[in-house]
Amino acid sequence: MKKKILVIDDEPDFAEALRMTLEAKAYRVITATNKAQGQAKMREEPNVVVLGTVTPIGQAFSLHNWLKQHPRYKDVPVMVIDSRPEERFIKGWRKFEGMQLESDDYVTKPIEPAALVVRIQRLLEEAARKIRVLVADDHTMVRDGICAVLTLQRDLDIVGEAVNGKEAIEKVFRLLPDVALMDILMPKLSGLEATRQISAQCPQTRVLILTQYDEQENMLVASQAGAYGFIPKKAASEQLIAGIRAVHGGSYFPDSFAKLVSN
Repeated sequence: MKKKILVIDDEPDFAEALRMTLEAKAYRVITATNKAQGQAKMREEPNVVVLGTVTPIGQAFSLHNWLKQHPRYKDVPVMVIDSRPEERFIKGWRKFEGMQLESDDYVTKPIEPAALVVRIQRLLEEAARKIRVLVADDHTMVRDGICAVLTLQRDLDIVGEAVNGKEAIEKVFRLLPDVALMDILMPKLSGLEATRQISAQCPQTRVLILTQYDEQENMLVASQAGAYGFIPKKAASEQLIAGIRAVHGGSYFPDSFAKLVSN
């Protein structure tokens, strides 16, 4: 499937040249010329956003903030292309805006479209390597501890947290994480019931049960609910990280759980 690049730029010649250059490299290119169009085109789920020059001044910054604050789009890589120095009072980034810039790459015009191809490829490669993780546990200290461990891993990206099974389901459907870490005992809806619903309705998200109860019976129930893995909370952080990577790759974790599923 072709990767999708959204180009938001109000200079027709530049946008068209970039579109042709990227399409020649087998990318699908979506274009927009202003903030409203850019927001609407995000529904097509681009893999990278190229945020170029947009008038009036401040619109590019406003769109950048909208992207970074949107729960569904905040993790989409953004390349900012600033205006030429002589045009920055019209449509460039003002100094205070630049201080709040959270883009994944930044260049300025004039720049040849061909020079952007390698940079866009790098953004796509970096995004593809990251595993999107949702952490669901009703204890704040447990969630904070897990997030602290995962944040240190360059290939893991925490996209959300949930405090009960109901919220976990809602956030899985909205954020579409690759892996959901799920506590068993949570209010409103148990982690096991949440796992059943996620496995049935959103199978692309793989659930890794994280619990303080590691009895064989709980492992069996977890496997029947559709979980891909089962890790005790007392396990070392290395095991947790290995489990996330394993289930993301389509394997059951650990070996004892894989054997249980296969029997």
